[in-house]
Amino acid sequence: MSTATKPSVLFVCVHNAGRSQMAAAYTHHLSGGAVEVLSAGSAPADQVNPSAVEAMAEEGIDIIAETPKILTTDAVQSSDVVITMGCGDTCPIFPGKRYEDWELEDPAGKGVDSVRPIRDDIKQRVLTLLDELGVTPVSA
Repeated sequence: MSTATKPSVLFVCVHNAGRSQMAAAYTHHLSGGAVEVLSAGSAPADQVNPSAVEAMAEEGIDIIAETPKILTTDAVQSSDVVITMGCGDTCPIFPGKRYEDWELEDPAGKGVDSVRPIRDDIKQRVLTLLDELGVTPVSA
């Protein structure tokens, strides 16, 4: 971990419109702010996936104001943990960082019924990650 008071996690997917946005929102929400959270994409979309927004709203988490962001070297360098979701080869690798690749279905173009299982999978992975980071979830 870095010398910062809280661990930092970067979630990366291609469009930064679905998976990484949901993972970032869950991490922020479930950690109660105890984790610094970033998300980015190698080829960001114009907006967050509306089905992801709806699926997260069902969980009481509002991501409608989020915007997809471009992946930068600085974001990777400033993070303790980098989690990729289908774009691992475009993410810069730096020694000493923890990298994970979460194989998750891409929610792009899918309705909310198809996004819910992806959302639920992400939530479970985030809860495991928080446990590994020594962060107690504020609510699950």
